[in-house]
Amino acid sequence: MSSDSNRLPKTLLAPFVRHPRRVMAGLGVVLLGTGVTAFGIAPMAPDVSALPRVNVVEGVQPTALTPTSAIEAEIPQMVLFRTEMVRRDDTVDSLLARLGVRDTEAEAFLRKDDAARQLFTGGRGRNVTVETTGDQSMLRLTARWLHNDEREFSRLVVERQSSGFASEIQKGELTTSSQLASGEIRSSLFASTDAANIPDSVAIQMAEIFSNDIDFRRDLRRGDNFSVVYEVLEADGEAMRPGRVLSAQFVNKGRAFDAVWFEAEGQKGGYFDFDGQSTRKSFLTSPLAFTRVSSGFGMRFHPISKRRKAHLGVDYAAPRGTAVRTIGDGVVKFAGWQRGYGKIIEVAHRNGKSTKYAHLSRIDVRKGQRVAQGDNIGAVGSTGASTGPHLHLEFLDKGEHRDPLKIARESESIPVPASLRSQFGAIAKEQKLALSAASTVIQASAR
Repeated sequence: MSSDSNRLPKTLLAPFVRHPRRVMAGLGVVLLGTGVTAFGIAPMAPDVSALPRVNVVEGVQPTALTPTSAIEAEIPQMVLFRTEMVRRDDTVDSLLARLGVRDTEAEAFLRKDDAARQLFTGGRGRNVTVETTGDQSMLRLTARWLHNDEREFSRLVVERQSSGFASEIQKGELTTSSQLASGEIRSSLFASTDAANIPDSVAIQMAEIFSNDIDFRRDLRRGDNFSVVYEVLEADGEAMRPGRVLSAQFVNKGRAFDAVWFEAEGQKGGYFDFDGQSTRKSFLTSPLAFTRVSSGFGMRFHPISKRRKAHLGVDYAAPRGTAVRTIGDGVVKFAGWQRGYGKIIEVAHRNGKSTKYAHLSRIDVRKGQRVAQGDNIGAVGSTGASTGPHLHLEFLDKGEHRDPLKIARESESIPVPASLRSQFGAIAKEQKLALSAASTVIQASAR
């Protein structure tokens, strides 16, 4: 056979020669289609209908149903908490009604138990918390109260036990926390502190602290502002009453006055500005806690003689029985009755100075007794030539009458001792930061 016989006919090769790309593309499509078809018809698994069938039968033992009572026993008992304040006219029934307690056994116990009855003997103001079940049965009652100005409190606990209720009165120590506050004067100091939810006792302390620099009756201006950091005494985390002012700043007529409480071991505590100068002067501006001057020093129309005459002292309006304190350290020179003065106390101070406290209802010191600034010496009254309860204060310097308010403001202040400067500086720095926070936080929340 010749070599020509192994060659493909020219008629078959002609398309490859003329259109090689088209021919190759067509060939690729044919091959791909053939592959897909192969996959599509190839069997993936044995025919299910051809598999053998096996029936499995298994017995099931039903579980016994749990009784409803057992299910309820496993559910935790719901405990409800509620707190109320004891009112002056409260009884066991009225207090438990407000607390949402309906429990005749608890009512009977609170009526007859001696410890529980103390809950109603201290008057109003005691917080009471109860824990009850969902059906309003009492599980536990807890109440706390203070004892005057002591640093401890009483805790009454009445608790349901297996044999009935039991009570116990426990003693606990008060803890302290710090409260920050600030405000702006709109009308008066007390109106502004009320608006800022600052307790009256704290406002009185502020007035006392700055009384030598600010006359809170005449010097306040709208827009004056203040910041204060004060203690809150707590029992088991519950706020019981405000305590001492720790630091304060008062801006009056654009001038800032600062005060920080400082008490070193073995030293009497007091308030100092941030430079270490005492806010306490040799003499206080008032022998009473924050009050008002009803008649100043100088000429006036006398309410009894009905003519103008010199008033050689200062009168302070106050209710009968208000405590009177000495405005400076000294020794009681006289204590008794003296003509128009009625019941009067005279205290001798250093350098020929003395003070008189007249029209008292009560005298609590005796002649020759040594007294310190701020000590209570008697009580406001209306004895002698007096038209109503008030205190008459006189200040004498070597026998000459002087204006007590002016003397107090001009009297010297006592600085922090040099040996305590570093200790004071650390406390002052801490309180500066606290006052800054008080101003920023409260003002931000007010806006």
